[in-house]
Amino acid sequence: MRPNNLKTRIFLDGGIPEETKEVIKLLGFLDGQTTNPTLITKHPSFLACQEKGEKCTESDSWKYYKEIVSEISPLVKDGPVSIEVYADETTKAEEMISKGQELFQWIPNAHIKLPITTEGLKAAEILVGKGIRVNMTLCFSQEQAAAVFAATKGAKKGDVFVSPFVGRLDDRGENGMSLIENIIKMYKEGDGHIEVLVARV
Repeated sequence: MRPNNLKTRIFLDGGIPEETKEVIKLLGFLDGQTTNPTLITKHPSFLACQEKGEKCTESDSWKYYKEIVSEISPLVKDGPVSIEVYADETTKAEEMISKGQELFQWIPNAHIKLPITTEGLKAAEILVGKGIRVNMTLCFSQEQAAAVFAATKGAKKGDVFVSPFVGRLDDRGENGMSLIENIIKMYKEGDGHIEVLVARV
C-alpha cells in the first residue's frame, strides 16, 4: 500500500513484467513504469527468438514490445507506462509522429517517449495537440526542459513528463540533482502542465 506521507511517485524502469510484479510485491505499490526497446531485448521471449538461431527482425521486436507493455499496463493500474519511439539523429518528426500514434493505441495508459531533439520537439508538439501523452527523454539541461515546456504548452497536467538523466550528468562530474531542482523551480512559474521524472538515477 502506498504510504500517505510519500510526496513523490515511484516509477520502475524495466521491460520484464515479472520484475514489475516483484517490485509491487516488495513496495506494496508502483506509480508507473518506463520501458525502452533495449530493455525489451532482455525479455525471455526475445532471447528465445535469438537462441533458435533465427534473426529476430524489427517486426519481431515490436511484436514482443507490444506483448510486454500490454502485460505491464494493468499491473500499474492507473499509472502511466512509457513506450519509446526508436529515434536517432536522422529520424524525422513525421516518422516519430506516425510511430507514436501507433504505439499510443497499444495500451490505455501509454506515454510516448521521444528524444529532446529538434525533430523530437516538433513531434511532441503535434502529438500533444492530438491528445497523445508524451515523456520527453535525454534531458541534460535546463534549456532543454524549457524547450519541452514551449513545445507542449496547452497540454493537460499529467500528459507530459520530462526525464532528466541525472546519473549521466553525475558520471561526467556535474550535479544531476541540482538540474532537477532548477527545472522544478523554473516550472513553478509556468502552468504546471509538465511533471519531472528523475531518470537514470
